[in-house]
Amino acid sequence: MHFEYNNEHEHSIEKFELMLRSNEVGFFDSDEFEQIIEHYLNVGQMVTARKAISLALSQHPSSVTIRLFKAEMLIFDNHFKEAHALLDELYEMEPNNAELFIQKANIYSKTENHDKAIKLLNEALDLTEDQADVYNLIGMEFLFMEDYSNAKVNFMKCLELDDQDYAALYNIIYCFDFLKENQQAIDYLNKYLDSNPYSEVAWHQVGKQYFDLKEYEKSLSAFDFAIISDDTFVGAYLEKGKVLEKLGRYNEAIFNYELTLGLDDPTSFAYLRLGKCHLKLGNEEEAIKYLKRTVKEDPLLDKGWIAIVDFYTERLNYQRALNYLDKAIEIDGDNALYWIRFAVLNNKLNFFEEAEYGYRKAIELGNYEFDTWIERADILIQLGEWRAAIITLEHGLEFYPNNPDLECRLSGVYYLTGKPFKGKYYLQNCLKAEPEQIIAFELLFPKVYKSDEIQQLITGL
Repeated sequence: MHFEYNNEHEHSIEKFELMLRSNEVGFFDSDEFEQIIEHYLNVGQMVTARKAISLALSQHPSSVTIRLFKAEMLIFDNHFKEAHALLDELYEMEPNNAELFIQKANIYSKTENHDKAIKLLNEALDLTEDQADVYNLIGMEFLFMEDYSNAKVNFMKCLELDDQDYAALYNIIYCFDFLKENQQAIDYLNKYLDSNPYSEVAWHQVGKQYFDLKEYEKSLSAFDFAIISDDTFVGAYLEKGKVLEKLGRYNEAIFNYELTLGLDDPTSFAYLRLGKCHLKLGNEEEAIKYLKRTVKEDPLLDKGWIAIVDFYTERLNYQRALNYLDKAIEIDGDNALYWIRFAVLNNKLNFFEEAEYGYRKAIELGNYEFDTWIERADILIQLGEWRAAIITLEHGLEFYPNNPDLECRLSGVYYLTGKPFKGKYYLQNCLKAEPEQIIAFELLFPKVYKSDEIQQLITGL
């Protein structure tokens, strides 16, 4: 249900709020209540909306529209049985009211019966004057079902009825993207632009599609048209900057990113890109200045912290890099990327126990990259933690079966722990796959390598 607002309706809302503050009950006609309730639902003030619905029903108990608002609130609160009963009762009174079908569909949607919801929404299409809104709802149901083709069709029907519905346009492009139909998206957008040549949103989306296709010159032209259509469109300048970076035109990229700082509140993304561009140009002081501004603007942006840590790491200033990493971990200790760098830096500083802890934390947080298993195992071997090394290597083999690097290390640890049968098994496996692994074996386990058993095994291969 949607209503147009005017000064009279604003006055009704002010009058209602004054009534709440004074704790006195005033009379409102049903039309006023409808506007008041709609207002609080739209701004998400559900407690006040409930009060308005309760008072409205006490003054206008037979109003179908107000009772529909009550049904909507029941659905919001997941009281589906009561909502069903109320909607069935209202259906007896107004069987051709499209909103009844829409609210029923909402119940089925929230209980994940999307097919039933779509069926009801299609019935609502024949009864409503606002078909665009219903097509949008049908599109969302198909999205919930991950049926992107049908979702796209319905969002397109919505946009045909209201060509300024940019939410529908974004949803159409989202479906194209998921289906990896970049060229089809471009064709659709160009057709849309035939009727809306100054749509900055459409030009912006065309630019993003060409960017994904790595057609950077065409992408650049599209973003230029978006800026011509709206020279305050921050998103177009940011995307244009990204394209210019890809083309190696860093000074021009910097110019576009700096423009966004004056058009709107600065963003952490703009600061990060400015820092990266200055790095490419060798402007180290400017680069680190913008990178530090990035994390000040958004302390939760891991790319900012990682860029600072990498900056100091590449300049061999490991302790300073670690200081910034400690700050990042204090803010978000569940970021596996931080712990990987924590491990690497401590390893470079010969703090092996701390390094092992970093790799262990990264694994616990779901980082199962090959290097993580190898690096942690090598540190455990260096520390003489044989049991932990075996567990790590065997766990790594679950993700990378028959990997010669892992098997080479597992072989050596088994020999060191008095289990030559297992040691021989893994060493034979890895040497058959990669004979050169014997060099790594010698470096990691020199005493074992010199043993008669290993020398005989090598000779026999």
